[in-house]
Amino acid sequence: MSKYFFSSLTRISDLAEEGFTVEPWRQDEWDTGDYVIGQVVGRAGEYSRVELRTGRMIEVVEGDLVVGAWGSRRATLEAVGDWMDIGDDGMFNAMTAAGLFGRVTSLAPLMSPLMRLRYVGHVTRDGSKMTMSDFVPPIPDVDYDVPTLLIIGTSMSAGKTTAAKRIIRHLKGLELNIVGTKLTGAGRYRDVLSMWDAGADDIYDFVDVGLPTTTVDPEEYRSRLRQLLSLVAARTPDIVVAEAGASPLEPYNGEVVLEELGDCVRCTVLCASDPYAVSGVIAGFGYEPDVVAGIATNTTASVELIRRLTGQKGFSFMIAEESDDAFAVIRARLGV
Repeated sequence: MSKYFFSSLTRISDLAEEGFTVEPWRQDEWDTGDYVIGQVVGRAGEYSRVELRTGRMIEVVEGDLVVGAWGSRRATLEAVGDWMDIGDDGMFNAMTAAGLFGRVTSLAPLMSPLMRLRYVGHVTRDGSKMTMSDFVPPIPDVDYDVPTLLIIGTSMSAGKTTAAKRIIRHLKGLELNIVGTKLTGAGRYRDVLSMWDAGADDIYDFVDVGLPTTTVDPEEYRSRLRQLLSLVAARTPDIVVAEAGASPLEPYNGEVVLEELGDCVRCTVLCASDPYAVSGVIAGFGYEPDVVAGIATNTTASVELIRRLTGQKGFSFMIAEESDDAFAVIRARLGV
């Protein structure tokens, strides 16, 4: 008998506890955020693991049933795909381990094929399909006026989450109440969980307001972001450490984040994949960071190159003396 595995995109739902039926729906009735069932096809290979609702990773095998959600991914270094690209055969991929489902149309050459699944049906109750939005309770509007440290990147895998962990640990040492949040990207629970592990008092991301990914219409995203910021503000933190997944130039609505946060952003940390990417983001987005960090600052040579190329100060959270200087800038900008 096939077993259900509930991916981390279902963590806001009661699907693992309460009953539901599985019914196929016509493709013209599908939409982003629909909860669907996919059956693993063939050997899943290197990407055979699913991130469960707890954040724990588990291997799946052919025939297993995975509960995830339709969405879109536009990763510069890994995969591009969308549920709207699924054909009549109903075959699709797990575009992230979190259960972000769609058909991959572009895959980085060095990556192994992503897990393949066959559409079984939608999660259904009382004749209606279940969506992520169905499990978002009413959220009272709360004015967002919290000093915010915003972490952006030149691309995915630039060191943003590592920087967030180091910064949260440092700020918690000052006995501050910290909320960690991920505002854009493709849903993975591990990113905000790592903020929790680093000491954040509360954690939130866009999944909490019913989005599997922020590759959606900008105005829809703006509405959901305001809900997310209301959730965060209701916790009355001293500081918010906010990560924007990918880079502000990628189609994850980073520009909307900057518009909505406005003057609440007291400090910006740009995590770079290499020194030349720092120049590209500053020129392309016109945004001057307070701290440049990430994997581009892993050695003193790369730090010096960043300073020579851009005039920006590059700080490594991995090199003690550079880390001390970075934290001094962060404290000054946040006023703590």
